[in-house]
Amino acid sequence: MKVALFATCLVDTLTPSVARATATLLQRLGHEVVVPPGQSCCGQMHVNTGYRREAVPIVANHVRAFAGAEAIVAPSGSCVASIHHQQAAVARRAGEHRLAEEAEELAGRTYELSQFLVDVLGVTDVGAYYPHRVTYHPTCHSLRLLKVGEAPLHLLRAVRGLELVELPGAEQCCGFGGTFAVKNADTSTAMLTDKMANVLGTHAEVCTAGDASCLMHIGGGLSRLRAGTRTVHLAEILASTEEAVTPDQTTKPAVSA
Repeated sequence: MKVALFATCLVDTLTPSVARATATLLQRLGHEVVVPPGQSCCGQMHVNTGYRREAVPIVANHVRAFAGAEAIVAPSGSCVASIHHQQAAVARRAGEHRLAEEAEELAGRTYELSQFLVDVLGVTDVGAYYPHRVTYHPTCHSLRLLKVGEAPLHLLRAVRGLELVELPGAEQCCGFGGTFAVKNADTSTAMLTDKMANVLGTHAEVCTAGDASCLMHIGGGLSRLRAGTRTVHLAEILASTEEAVTPDQTTKPAVSA
């Protein structure tokens, strides 16, 4: 299958290794991966902060960039949820009905990574190897809007060498929420404190999730505590192979090139 990778602006800017890992994984499974050069933001940040009209040209650009793609895959439940639940509505509200129809059609071919692997390809064992104790945080958009369900857990349970430990209060928000963390910093920090306590209570080496934004929030808090637990995106774990892991690698995930 020819898969168009939607890297997302946050991943492209802050954690490009996640996009590379997604491409590596899909290619290893036998798919051709293309990265449309015209892609940019999905418009979620604008919509969530009330700039709906300003989001319309962003939606139009996204639709143009991925027009004709057989399948679009992103390593982000948050951005895919925006594509599914916001883009067409924003266009329709602005009177751009044709754009709304095109956005709806494109959304039907757009998937979060774990969704695509498990629900579309029917794959749970992707040939990954990751010898670490890991806990999984289900991000809000993937859990509540996309309803990816157990897909990420099925994938993690099939990773050789990985010890998966349940995260207490897993369905509780980490407190990020985009601009929520800026506008409501005290509340966000309190929510993060609860999430970190639960993560550390698992004694996991790694906390993983399907959204780089939430991992950035959790990882920032954990780094300030100097607790030794780090955050690694689901795509990076799934892209890791035994060949890529060196004998002395104990603190960093390996991603095959």
